[in-house]
Amino acid sequence: MNLQLNPIDWIVLIGYLIGVAVIGILAGMKIRGTESYFMGDRGFNRWLMIGQSFGIGTHAEMPVSLAGAVYSTGFSGIWFQWKNLFATPFYWVIAPLFRRMRRTTIGEVVEDRYGPWMGVVYTAFAIAFFTINMASMLKGAGKVISQATGGDVSANTIVLAMTVIFLLYSFIGGLVATAWTDFAQGFLIIALSFLLVPLGWGLVGGMEGMRQTLEPHFFSLATPSGIGVWFIMMLTINGLIGIISQPHQLAAVGTGKDEHTCRTGMFYGNFVKRICTVGWALVGLIVAALVLQPQHGFAPLADPEDAFGMACRHLLFPGGLGLMVASILAANMSTCSAFMVDSGALFTKNLYQRFFRKTETDRHYLWAGRISGLVLSAMGVLYALFLVERVLYSFLLTETMATYMGISIFGGILWKRATRWGAVASLLTPLVVNFSLMAAKGERLDHWEPNVFGISLLSGIAALVVVSLMTKPEPEAASEEFFQRFEEPVEGTAKPGTRLLLADLGHGLKKGGHYGEDIRGFFLGWGMVALLVGLTWLWLRM
Repeated sequence: MNLQLNPIDWIVLIGYLIGVAVIGILAGMKIRGTESYFMGDRGFNRWLMIGQSFGIGTHAEMPVSLAGAVYSTGFSGIWFQWKNLFATPFYWVIAPLFRRMRRTTIGEVVEDRYGPWMGVVYTAFAIAFFTINMASMLKGAGKVISQATGGDVSANTIVLAMTVIFLLYSFIGGLVATAWTDFAQGFLIIALSFLLVPLGWGLVGGMEGMRQTLEPHFFSLATPSGIGVWFIMMLTINGLIGIISQPHQLAAVGTGKDEHTCRTGMFYGNFVKRICTVGWALVGLIVAALVLQPQHGFAPLADPEDAFGMACRHLLFPGGLGLMVASILAANMSTCSAFMVDSGALFTKNLYQRFFRKTETDRHYLWAGRISGLVLSAMGVLYALFLVERVLYSFLLTETMATYMGISIFGGILWKRATRWGAVASLLTPLVVNFSLMAAKGERLDHWEPNVFGISLLSGIAALVVVSLMTKPEPEAASEEFFQRFEEPVEGTAKPGTRLLLADLGHGLKKGGHYGEDIRGFFLGWGMVALLVGLTWLWLRM
């Protein structure tokens, strides 16, 4: 069966593309300077922040890679995306840190803490992060659309077409366009997550039919034949430490009008994604059953990551394919547009303005950000076209790189004695250990294994502590200014004197009920996580 786009599909697609372009152009008319373009004037409401966190954090390669993992290993493959589930309650206490950083990029924060050249090291990491992550997203979307339309259009052609679209409205509208399009496109992403499930459910005979077809371990949340508890633990730590160093997070989380809005956006935006993940996993389970049930006549997939695309091609009704393609484009372009804006900000603030053109007008830096974002996005396209083989491992590579970078950032916030030499050691040591162990095992450098990750992470933490204690402390004046920034909220964003649990954790907690909002939100988050896991577990046992 080769499902082609019909007139209804084209109407849906064209309507979507026109709508996104109009939003970007209208938002661009309001852009007056770098603060608007890069940070949206830090004035977004809670709904825009939820939509922004959800849209930026949800990419088209995620359902592709996750459905492929579940197709291969069973439902426990959900932990490739649920790896951040147990980290989600911590987002409530992490989010206000981004609002108090008072900077445009994480690179500036690193420079404030460890000095100029460490800021350059972070910038190099961030450019690599944006390049590989954008490539993974583009390739993932290209693969699923190519499969969904029968392979008549190559994945690389789709990559190029998507790039032109998101570059258009991002170049004009910056983060304002990104926030509004993320909000609108969030509804399409939810459709992407659950549209295929009811269409395939009856075809495989529901849960009873899948149980008769698939091995028992396919219905386990944690199993040695899929992904065990140790694997899940390492994935969770990977996500928790890495979140603070991901270069797009400052714009994604720290641009709310106040600290509570930032908390709400980061926590609930990411929790909606955790719910959508269940839909992606179900697609992988359904495809695994379809392939094994002989009456459907489907051959086993040569590439497990083709599972989601195959489901699109064989399950969707006329018009549904257009909605699905629009949803995939939405999932990708919402994130790629943010990456373009954030990479432009990073290059402009941390390299161009810092070292080359220090006294230009704000309008000059605005155009520098636009053009550099365009060029850096082109690097991601080239990586997608020529270097990405497995989307899942490319995704995990960027997450792991962020974790190794996050050692020094978390360490720098929690421990005043951390030094720049300890910071660079905490980055280089785990990278060398990780890649050396992978090479010794004969694996690609973007392969991920929990034991290798755990050893590498411990080596990085040890390097931070040992090298920091052996080297000269950071200048006291700069260090004190950095830590004072986290002690007092930006005017109008929280009650004066409000303390943050995470900011005080390594320096002595204060008495007097300072951390009520931190603690209430943290435990509410754990309750929601327990409810989601419990309901999923009960459903798998039906």
